[in-house]
Amino acid sequence: MADAFRTLIDRVRPEAEPVEYARLVTLARQRSTEARDQLAAVLVESERPLWAREIAAFALGSAGDRRAFETLVFMLNYRDPVCCASAAQALERLRDPRTAKAAAALATNELRTAYALYPVRLLTALRAPESVPTLINVLQRLLIGPLHYWPIAEACVVGLGALGDKRAIPVLDAAARHHRLSPYAKAALARLPG
Repeated sequence: MADAFRTLIDRVRPEAEPVEYARLVTLARQRSTEARDQLAAVLVESERPLWAREIAAFALGSAGDRRAFETLVFMLNYRDPVCCASAAQALERLRDPRTAKAAAALATNELRTAYALYPVRLLTALRAPESVPTLINVLQRLLIGPLHYWPIAEACVVGLGALGDKRAIPVLDAAARHHRLSPYAKAALARLPG
């Protein structure tokens, strides 16, 4: 996670206030109880900029501190894909039992389909009971529509192959009939038992 944190702090540095940025980065690296308490305070203080909340939430989530959960879920549904990616990494590390349900809700929200890529990938990584039914649901919906969301459909197909659940066979068969998804769907089907 050190590389992911370094990438995050390098990305937010240009927009950050230098003194507060340095303080938060130092706290994140300390990993003491006192440092985590100060980072958690950042998440509930009003009018904190997104970059500060992102540093605090990522550091807390990576340390397994569940106070970061709500902020990380908000960031997982954010319009910036880089922010979503770092939130997904921290949520995977956090291992909060609420994560899979939250990711499933985000992935299946038809009004936010454009932002479903990282919730789908997170569900695959979590291998939770919600993972397979949610990926099947999302992929079925995408296959019925005009498939403007190829990366999300592809992530569902790849995820279903990785999860190896036979319940995915019908939807993967349907995906194999789509030119752009066919190689991924065939590879996923080959990974399934039976």
